[in-house]
Amino acid sequence: MSQSPMAEIQRYPFSKDALNDLRDNAFAAGNWPLVYVLSDEKHGRAYIGETTDTLTRMSTHLKHDEKQLLTAVHLITSEYFNKSATLDVESLLIKYMAADGKYTLLNGNLGLADHNYYQRSALYEEVFREVWNRLIAKGVVSRTLDHLDNSDVFKYSPYKSLSFDQRQGLLTILHELTNPGVQNIVVEGGAGTGKSVLAIFLFKLLTSEDHQISLREFSDEEAEIHALLKSLRETLPKPKMALVVPMTSFRTTLKNAFKHVAGLSSDMVISPSELTKQRYDIVLVDESHRLRKRKNLGAYFGSFDKACQALDMDKHTCSEVDWVCQQANKAIFFYDEGQSIKPSDADVEVFQLLKAAKGSVTHRLLSQFRVKAGQPYVEFVDKLLKGGVDDGVVFTAKNYEFEVFDSLSDMVSTIHEKEQQVGLSRLIAGYSWPWASKKDSEAYDIVIDDVQLRWNSTNTDWINKAGSHREVGCIHTTQGYDLNYAGIIFGEEIRYDPESQVIVIEKGNYHDRTGGQGIKDPEELKQYIINIYRTIMLRGIRGTFVYACDDALRDYLKQHIPVHSSGQPEPENTNVVELEPYVNAVPLFDLQAAAGGFGELSEVSELDPNRHLDWVAVPEGVRVRKDMFACRVFGESMNRVIPNGAVCLFRTDRGGSRNGKTVLVECIDSVDAESGSRYTVKVYESYKVDDEQGWRHTRIQLSPNSYDDNFQPLELTDEEALKYRVVGEFVGVIDD
Repeated sequence: MSQSPMAEIQRYPFSKDALNDLRDNAFAAGNWPLVYVLSDEKHGRAYIGETTDTLTRMSTHLKHDEKQLLTAVHLITSEYFNKSATLDVESLLIKYMAADGKYTLLNGNLGLADHNYYQRSALYEEVFREVWNRLIAKGVVSRTLDHLDNSDVFKYSPYKSLSFDQRQGLLTILHELTNPGVQNIVVEGGAGTGKSVLAIFLFKLLTSEDHQISLREFSDEEAEIHALLKSLRETLPKPKMALVVPMTSFRTTLKNAFKHVAGLSSDMVISPSELTKQRYDIVLVDESHRLRKRKNLGAYFGSFDKACQALDMDKHTCSEVDWVCQQANKAIFFYDEGQSIKPSDADVEVFQLLKAAKGSVTHRLLSQFRVKAGQPYVEFVDKLLKGGVDDGVVFTAKNYEFEVFDSLSDMVSTIHEKEQQVGLSRLIAGYSWPWASKKDSEAYDIVIDDVQLRWNSTNTDWINKAGSHREVGCIHTTQGYDLNYAGIIFGEEIRYDPESQVIVIEKGNYHDRTGGQGIKDPEELKQYIINIYRTIMLRGIRGTFVYACDDALRDYLKQHIPVHSSGQPEPENTNVVELEPYVNAVPLFDLQAAAGGFGELSEVSELDPNRHLDWVAVPEGVRVRKDMFACRVFGESMNRVIPNGAVCLFRTDRGGSRNGKTVLVECIDSVDAESGSRYTVKVYESYKVDDEQGWRHTRIQLSPNSYDDNFQPLELTDEEALKYRVVGEFVGVIDD
């Protein structure tokens, strides 16, 4: 029985003549709350709105200079909609369609505020997901919500909900921008407090025309913000602005994000040295703790000296902070002292003097909303790295996965699983191994027991590089980014002394040449390295996993962090049944590790149990055959039968009719997008005709069996079918 739709979408021409057609829509004619999308596919423009008076609202839009040029209206209706729900769906559509990029939005709804209402999580998140999937079906949007959630264009879009803390920060900044006595504004906040989101939102707000700004969700603050903007525009009608980002990788990411936002462009995001080209009315500096001074700059020495000369500054005494102050009439620094991670970073004292100077003001952001475990997790990490956690205290959070691993191999496998399930899951390590693979791409940089890993193969936008979950990032390629899951490797440069009960740094094992050179005080180096681990431990939104090379440090972490279970349950009694290959156990294969195949599955009966080490017990009552094997199946395309991540039992394909059966299929020359391997599990259907040459296939269909209608069947012609091979028939789920 098919489920009745939770939402419907109907398309109409957008014109005066077509208004009568809308009267036939019961929701539009009956003044029901609904959401609508006006669009013009030819010119790639769209407008999103909500209303309870559809006919009047459409008539008004037809008189608007820009909106009357749009050509189609999609009415989004649902019997579940109420005013709160339509406001929420409208806000979500603005955020996601802006990131989807198919249309440039005419909306000015900056700063859409989150608000709760009855059954928002229980019901309306599912309603919105159905709305989005139907918009994909209608061709209004193109990318899935899961893809957009992980995209930088979405994460760094100005069409984001601001927290109360961020809104107060915005008001403070606007007040000081209109104050002629203030030149420098320092916005302080720890990792995950939304400094980058606030910076980008502010940048978009200050570069938007008045008619493009709608701040209705700011409620009581809307009038105040408009008054402040009006006052600012009287002196700066079109301010010359730049967003300075010190780190190359993160700067590239933000340039890409700006490219997809109407009114912004990638050349608005600049490096510190580009400040020498011109003066600006307003300069925003994100990650300003990474502005540099003339120490340990490596190849950047020449550029630094050239910029100092162009600005007529003493290269030995100035820093990039001074460049900003000189080249900006108003400068806004987004700053976190705890994320200064190397000697080339401008000294803390420089920012202390800046904050204390006449003409400077400081505002602090307190709310942590990157990490789902919130501020308690941030405070715990601080104490953990300072050795200040009380005996017996173990940090846990219901909505956050936080574990320490005894095996690096297990942690690597877990990160790979998370990458398959939700994406944006990466390994990050302290800089305690040389970068051998930079010169020899075949070399491994990090070798621990049976694990061989390489450092990030690029310094530019590494987080988004295909295959980066199989590499290891460092602080320089991850600072500023959000991840779903972070796997942190505490390297050989950091250990724990059980006698003194303090963390100790081994300088000889720290291989960031510009990060440790010239430091004579061991405590100074220790603070930089502690800052590095603190920063990377605050990358993961959904979870953080840790492994320490030093045994004593690992034991210390295990005292305060839940220990990862290997997945092998402890026996409840002593009657442990030993696994006997092909008696009560079958071989277990890793589909994700099978880059091109793990051997001919038709030959599993000939496997040598002494050579194949992975075996799994079959459920009691199942008759074991030598043509059986097991695989872990990832993804949601078969979730009516196979839960995501379940271990499943198969038997090798024996021919005969497969129609209606669930099968394991090998993709000969491609990779299945969902599983990330050359194997996929689907329901098999073959359609044949009988002609003068006998029975022949007209097509083969590989279908999902999912509660998610987003998964579509794969239709194969005779020629295409040659690229796919059925290798196994599904027997049942062993363990979900």
